[in-house]
Amino acid sequence: MTSSFYSKELLIPAFWSSLRKLDPRWQWRNPVMFTVWLGSIATTIVTTVEPTLFHIQLTAWLWFTVLFANFAEAIAEGRGKAQAAELRKLREVQSARRVQGDVIDAVAAADLVKGDTIVCEAGEIIAADGEVILGIATVDESAITGESAPVIRESGGDRCAVTGGTRVLSDRIFIRVTSEPGQSFVDRMISLIEGARRQRTPNEIALSILLTSLTLVFVFAVGTLPSFVNFGERSVPVVNWDRDRLDHASDAVGARRPEAQITTETDRSLVDTSLPVLIALFVCLIPTTIGGLLSAIGISGIDRLVRRNVLVTSGRAVEAAGDISVLLLDKTGTITLGNRMAVAFHPAPDVDEKTLAEAAQLSSLADETPEGRSVVVLAKERHGLRGRELHELDATFIPFTAQARMSGVDLGTRSLRKGAGEAIKAWVKSNGGAFPELVDQCTKSIAQSGGTPLVVADGAQVLGVIELKDVVKGGIRERFAQLRQMGIRTVMITGDNPLTAASIAAEAGVDDFMAEATPEDKLRRIRDEQAKGQLVAMTGDGTNDAPALAQADVGVAMNTGTQAAREAGNMVDLDSNPTKLIEIVEIGKQLLMTRGALTTFSIANDVAKYFAILPAMFGGLYALSGDGPLKSFDLMHLHSPQSAILSAVIFNALIIIALIPLALKGVAYRAAGAAVVLRRNLLIYGLGGLLVPFVGIKLIDLLLTLTQLG
Repeated sequence: MTSSFYSKELLIPAFWSSLRKLDPRWQWRNPVMFTVWLGSIATTIVTTVEPTLFHIQLTAWLWFTVLFANFAEAIAEGRGKAQAAELRKLREVQSARRVQGDVIDAVAAADLVKGDTIVCEAGEIIAADGEVILGIATVDESAITGESAPVIRESGGDRCAVTGGTRVLSDRIFIRVTSEPGQSFVDRMISLIEGARRQRTPNEIALSILLTSLTLVFVFAVGTLPSFVNFGERSVPVVNWDRDRLDHASDAVGARRPEAQITTETDRSLVDTSLPVLIALFVCLIPTTIGGLLSAIGISGIDRLVRRNVLVTSGRAVEAAGDISVLLLDKTGTITLGNRMAVAFHPAPDVDEKTLAEAAQLSSLADETPEGRSVVVLAKERHGLRGRELHELDATFIPFTAQARMSGVDLGTRSLRKGAGEAIKAWVKSNGGAFPELVDQCTKSIAQSGGTPLVVADGAQVLGVIELKDVVKGGIRERFAQLRQMGIRTVMITGDNPLTAASIAAEAGVDDFMAEATPEDKLRRIRDEQAKGQLVAMTGDGTNDAPALAQADVGVAMNTGTQAAREAGNMVDLDSNPTKLIEIVEIGKQLLMTRGALTTFSIANDVAKYFAILPAMFGGLYALSGDGPLKSFDLMHLHSPQSAILSAVIFNALIIIALIPLALKGVAYRAAGAAVVLRRNLLIYGLGGLLVPFVGIKLIDLLLTLTQLG
């Protein structure tokens, strides 16, 4: 048992929580443990009337069985509550600065409504979930993601989403509120972690129905035992010797020994069918192990995802993640960094690259788009050109328009322009210049390779081309290779042209791609895959991804994406790392494997307990001189029927506690075929579940015998 599971901070609250869960309003949710709870009450009543040491011990261990099952669930919940307590600190924002026209007024954070605009500066707490509509700033999101490094949040890109409770570290941003009071991202995380909205998954419900059915079967089986024993006792052969004839025969030498007379008198001492014994037998025969751990397994699956910075809004999605076979990924912001970045300068003939870089930087100083900022950064990195203060340049900046398709700056006699090739060609010719053929070929080559060319001109002179490119996130090719090994086919979906899409797909290493895809195309592709029996996962970050995220079996939205995308998916990746899906799949498979393994172990345990209890209890029912048919199944040779039933009840309670760490951590996942996994689980948890009770019950029996408690 690891200290992380059994630390003092978890143990004490879990203990009190397990006591509170004895409330019948809580117990009835778990049919298996509810019957144990009812049985414990019944044995308590009987023991109160007829207090014997044996019945007192049975009653105590039956209550321990219920408490240990409650404790398993409480431990699983307690780990989440510790996280929820930290998240509550994020909601301690008292006020916000709301912008209404030219007026900025202070209001309570609770008074903000969806659609309000607020302003936050360095050192201030963001009062509500929203999207940056103006400005750029570094934000500390460590309380949400656990990462200490600040992140950039800016307008006009895929990094516009901000979360209430996080702190602005630098600069100033204007934010449009996207959540209502009490329904923020943090509120939903707290509610989910604390289990307030956890719903049982279809597989969990199906298993609960199976366990309930088995429980009902044993209710009838054990309920009929008194009648069965009563009938069996009346048929027990009782040996009656004729004592007078036996004594007379012993006096005569060589006299024949008289034959015994066999009757069918009743012997009420053969089997104890008191209510506490029957209830103890019933509890040992039903699948209490998996019944007591089932809820903890489900809670811990969600908890493991939360610890990996993935918010889950549906337990069903966790299970589905373990079975997905197709993964659809939006390109922008998911496979690539989200914005086209300047990666190279291509100077025109007879132009120095530094001259081109300087002109490109000057024309981009007032460009607040991510692409414009990337040009400034590239000029600094390649040629050491530092940014200028705008007020020192005495410049007139020309903003970008859809009609002109270019932007720039006028500096005295210089007129620098940056824009699409055709637009700059027309500008240069209007100023009496010529557009070089090599520059034209360069723009076409960049476009064919999937990049975006921006031509820079100084009046009538063409200086060269800036190459913008979608930058594939580092290490993503290797991650896609891992998904392929897990049997998951990856499909990139993008609105780009086929050439650009093919270039990015080849660089990223995806299995397939869809170019020029509309939201309707994404939705149709998911439905087509689902119609073929595939389970589909989708990752995305934009509003146009929302319909597909909602349709997919597992929809993972990036935390940096839009509010619409985060609300449509059933998972949110706080780290905005599309390859996080590998961990999500592993946790989903681990959840299914853990539930299956412990179910196998529980049923195998029950089989072993049959051999421990039934022969010991009923072995003498049809016995002649102490040996009967059931005695041949008494493999453990337990001390007595009372010791057998008590040993089994004690083992039945202790095994729940012993398996709590496995239920919380999950069975170790290894990428392997279903047949290999099945064989391994049957060997470890099937055979192990069969052998462990034989050893455990025998040791407990020996201990009870030595202490004279059995």
